[in-house]
Amino acid sequence: MQSLSTFPETDRLAQFAQGLADVTDAMAMTYFRKPLEIEAKDDDSPVTQADRAIEAEMRRQITQAFPTHGILGEEQESARLESPHIWVIDPIDGTKSFLSGMPTFGTLIACLSDGTPNLGVISIPPTGERWTGQRGQRTTLNGAPCQTSGRTALADAILYTTSPDNFDATGLAQFETLSEKAAMRRFGGDCYGYGLLASGHVDLLFEMNLHPYDYMALIPVVEGAGGVITDWDGEPLTLASDGKIIAAASAPLHAEALAALRATASFR
Repeated sequence: MQSLSTFPETDRLAQFAQGLADVTDAMAMTYFRKPLEIEAKDDDSPVTQADRAIEAEMRRQITQAFPTHGILGEEQESARLESPHIWVIDPIDGTKSFLSGMPTFGTLIACLSDGTPNLGVISIPPTGERWTGQRGQRTTLNGAPCQTSGRTALADAILYTTSPDNFDATGLAQFETLSEKAAMRRFGGDCYGYGLLASGHVDLLFEMNLHPYDYMALIPVVEGAGGVITDWDGEPLTLASDGKIIAAASAPLHAEALAALRATASFR
C-alpha cells in the first residue's frame, strides 16, 4: 500500500481537507461567543451542539467524497476502521476555550494511510490561521512554509501545556520537572500551541490524557516544520498510544527533555 506522499490522489486529499476546513471554520464562527447548550459527556468534558453539528457535517462530506474511507471522531462512533485510509477528526479542539470565548480553539483533520498520519490540518477559525502538514513536504501556515525555532537547549525553551488540570499527580510532577529547567512556561492553547511550535514561537509541549483525534493531525504539522513529536517514552504516536505527548522544536531538545523526565524517580 502506498503512503499518501506517493499516492496518486494526494493532491485531491489535501484539497479536500482544505475545503473541509473552510466549511468547519465558517460553521464554528456562527456558534462562537453565542449562547450554547452545554452537556457533560461520560468523562465530564463539555460538549455543545456546535461540536456535534460540525462533526456531523465533516462525516457527511468525507463519506460522500470517500465512501470507503474510515472515520474516527470525537462525538460519534467510528466507522470503517478496517479501511487502509482513515480520517481522524476533531470538530472543536479546545471546547473549554470555545465556551469561554477564547479565540484559540481549532478544528483538527488528519488522514491516515495504513495507520500513518500523512496529512494533518490545524485550522484556527477566529484568527484565520491554518497549518497544513503533509509527509515529505514542508509544513505551511496559510500556504507559506514555516519552521520551528530549532532551539536545542531546554534552558532556552518556552514550555507550554494546555492546563495543569489535565495531569494526574505523576504527570504534574513531570511537568514541574521540565518547568524548572525551561526558560518559561505558559498555559492554554490546546491545538493552537502546536501551530505556534511549527511557526517557531513555542519550543516544547507536554501533555497527557489526549486521544487520537486530539493528536493525529498534529504529527505531520510538527514533523514537517522540523520538530519532533512522540509519546513520553520517545515512541511514535499511533492510534493505540496512551495519550501522553511531548513535542519539541528539535531532536536535541526532545532528547534533553526525555532525559530530564527519565532522571526523576516518578517517571513511568
